[in-house]
Amino acid sequence: MQAIQIHAFEPDNLCFETLDTPTPGPGEVLIRNLAAGVNPIDWKTCSGGGAAGFIESFPWIPGWEFSGEVLALGEGVTQFKIGDPVLGFIRFPHPAGCYAEQLIAPASEITLRPEGLDATTAAGLGLAGLTAWQALFDKGQLQAAEQVLILAGAGGVGHLAVQLAVQAGAQVSATSSPANHAYLKTLGCQQTLDYQELDMRALADTYDLILDGVGGETAIDALLALKPGGRLVTLPSVTAAQVSAAAEGSDVTVLPIRVEPNAAQLAQLAERAAKGLLKLKIAQVLPLSQAAEAHRLSASGHISGKLVLQV
Repeated sequence: MQAIQIHAFEPDNLCFETLDTPTPGPGEVLIRNLAAGVNPIDWKTCSGGGAAGFIESFPWIPGWEFSGEVLALGEGVTQFKIGDPVLGFIRFPHPAGCYAEQLIAPASEITLRPEGLDATTAAGLGLAGLTAWQALFDKGQLQAAEQVLILAGAGGVGHLAVQLAVQAGAQVSATSSPANHAYLKTLGCQQTLDYQELDMRALADTYDLILDGVGGETAIDALLALKPGGRLVTLPSVTAAQVSAAAEGSDVTVLPIRVEPNAAQLAQLAERAAKGLLKLKIAQVLPLSQAAEAHRLSASGHISGKLVLQV
């Protein structure tokens, strides 16, 4: 099989190489990969940041989310059969090897791809969708009719969080550039805010829950917009401690989060996407061999929507 590997944490380190087909162990399945999602954590980790601390040896195959078909079953796997279409967000933050034509996935972390959900969309749904879900409902404990602000609402996590929060009955506001305001309105966002002109003091005591996809000083400023007893769920781990420290002694709560694989939640996201209730914006699809270009595009910060590698 062919796969993308890195041999060291350094720039321009993605190598397109031929490898042996792996063999599934107990509780695992062998997947014929159709597509792999690309996320900022991928290129950050390849450069020595992100989840690099969990990469114990080289070479290493990047990628944590995929869509494919079951090729073989490991011992004890009974919930899937050969040929099943599946998707998964697996093993994170430990190595998962999704930038490959074939991969090994834990059966407990994948789910069937429902009819009506194409492989490309399915491949890009896992990390962003589960992050939005877990931030809103597991950490944020979102309730119907609450006021929610989503920072970076047009981003990969943000545009899914807007839709999920609207469907949960919340009153949703989001920040973005003005160019994305009309798009956010189509997702059900009630109020759009220009992130470049935002004055959080004018929004004091407005929101029950803020989902922070930006971090740093932006997140700290956003604490002013929370109601007493409000919650801010912050996604960027690099500034989570800084944001938490800023809230100490106040009547608001900062909740850091690291997304976790969850097949049951992923199944719910996939069903909504298959029914057209959850729309994933695909920015560009590139072949697996152009993973380095996908990383360059992602790192530029100018991509609106999801990048997917076609395998």
